[in-house]
Amino acid sequence: MITHAITRKPGPNFADGLTTAGLGRPDHGLIVQQHDAYVCALKNRGLFVIELDALDAYPDAYFVEDAAIVAPDVAVITIPGAPSRRGEQQSLEEILQAHRKIERIAYPGTVDGGDVLMVGNRFFIGVSARTNAEGARQLGEILARYGHTCTTVAVKHGLHLKSDVNYIGNNTLLTTFAFETTSEFQNFKKITLSKQESYAANSMLINDCLFVPEGYPDALSTLQRTGYDVIELDVSEVRKMDGGLTCMSLRY
Repeated sequence: MITHAITRKPGPNFADGLTTAGLGRPDHGLIVQQHDAYVCALKNRGLFVIELDALDAYPDAYFVEDAAIVAPDVAVITIPGAPSRRGEQQSLEEILQAHRKIERIAYPGTVDGGDVLMVGNRFFIGVSARTNAEGARQLGEILARYGHTCTTVAVKHGLHLKSDVNYIGNNTLLTTFAFETTSEFQNFKKITLSKQESYAANSMLINDCLFVPEGYPDALSTLQRTGYDVIELDVSEVRKMDGGLTCMSLRY
């Protein structure tokens, strides 16, 4: 059961962050509205939400998921793969140490939380442009000490593993075609999205509720048949910065 979430407000300079999306410059006023709606949706599902202030020196810092991994008994403070983001994790550690034992990734290992998919007691760690093999090895060893099993997955498409694959309960993955036949996921049922609606793969399971990005009608229709409550949220400005629903919170 997820009971808590940590979020961070997007700063006025958030549009100066890293992006490869090519969807135009995002609007600060609009992302603030969208972020507020996101936080409100988490609260409406009964979560206690810790809302952190923007970090002016780190325009990407509202993507809090990348700076830490939270497991049932431990929080792992990462070293983000992008050098410009190293430093975001410090204020998160101060919050998480009140809730979990703290472990840390050591350089030259790098890990972005967006590459880490938790399915019960098992973790899938994407090796990507942001999470290197050394970081994945360290994270796997840390999580193993706390009773978890870990599997690495090569991310050859997209920024992060969870850009394309997310767990939505009942042994089912929501995925794009890029990961539909990945051997590491062969024992899961899959809902595979069309290329046109692949962005919706970054949907987020909160207990008995699925948060999905707004604007993907085929994905919405399919997910409404899963038996979960489904909530659409507009994340148009987040998408322009290579982000999605899972990126904007740490949930535990």
